[in-house]
Amino acid sequence: MRGVWRDGNRFVLLPESRCFLPAMTEAVTAARESILLELYLMESGALAAQLIDALLAAAARGVTVLMLLDGYGAMKLSSADRRRLEAGGVAMRFFNPLVWYRLGKNLTRDHRKLLLIDGRVAFTGGFGASDEFLDAWFDVAVRIEGPVVADWVRLFSRLWDSPLSRGSGDPRLVQRLRLDVTRVADYQGMRGRVVWGQGYRYQAIRLSLHQQLGHAQRRIWLCTPYFVPTLSLRRRLVRAARRGVDVRLLLPGDAHDHPGIRYAGQRFYGRLLRAGVRIFEFQPRFIHAKFSLADDWASIGSCNFDHWSLQWNLEANQEIVDPRFAGALAALFERSFAQSVEIRPAQWARRSRRQRLREWVYGTLDAWVTRLR
Repeated sequence: MRGVWRDGNRFVLLPESRCFLPAMTEAVTAARESILLELYLMESGALAAQLIDALLAAAARGVTVLMLLDGYGAMKLSSADRRRLEAGGVAMRFFNPLVWYRLGKNLTRDHRKLLLIDGRVAFTGGFGASDEFLDAWFDVAVRIEGPVVADWVRLFSRLWDSPLSRGSGDPRLVQRLRLDVTRVADYQGMRGRVVWGQGYRYQAIRLSLHQQLGHAQRRIWLCTPYFVPTLSLRRRLVRAARRGVDVRLLLPGDAHDHPGIRYAGQRFYGRLLRAGVRIFEFQPRFIHAKFSLADDWASIGSCNFDHWSLQWNLEANQEIVDPRFAGALAALFERSFAQSVEIRPAQWARRSRRQRLREWVYGTLDAWVTRLR
């Protein structure tokens, strides 16, 4: 599903945790009315402790603090941390808590990442409250101001009020919050919209990407940590490359939290490379970021563009059409390409039998799991 395009926003790219963690902490510290936080991954540790301290300080000065966590992704948030939050006045709800007798329904997870301050400022990206985001994983966020923030608040509100979200706090709390929908001065023409996905019936994120791939004239650059693309996405990448568009993929290298997913996706390298798609594997550390660029259209958010994200998860991305923001994102891509190893077609054709076996084994597993879904 898609929000409408709204003008007069300010979008600021925040590459790496050294940029987005201080910016988000500063925003929480400056909050005066409300803090809405929605996360998939939250695990007790140094980063979670910092976040909890900041949220409790906000609640103590009278700020309404609502925290919406995924029932599975927050399983490693300790009972002590949960009690501390609730005792400090933070309203907590958990989306779709795991129940053994519901089986398939447990697969639907809230994979969104969102921080909203005073109905005026928003952050989204691939971040979570886990110590990996301090230095082990590379990720990206975007700071948002302007009319589009109201759409993010409404998206949060719908899930907070959902019967699948359980916990403390009045389900109608968000509806009573004041929203600032004023256009940002000097940012006319910086257009954006929220797009979100909710299982196989609501794949607006995928459809929007497909539309951009079909219309792009100059470049299509995609970064995703879990590259197991659908057939329709692979076909569009190939077609774009064959018509002369600069198509590049920025993917994880050996540093990966799920190596089997990497091997499953590598079985598609051959055809993509032969069509002219350039593939770069990032070397410094695991790249967990999800961002895309097609000419001057950009998308940053939670969606990995794999089968799991598109068929089961609740996802949300910020789309932006603006040459200024596109330039900043292109510069980030270029820096990342420079820190990557490019996979060459001739080199890939000579890969080892062991590598081919890995692709076959994990590719077969992925195909079976996809069919079972």
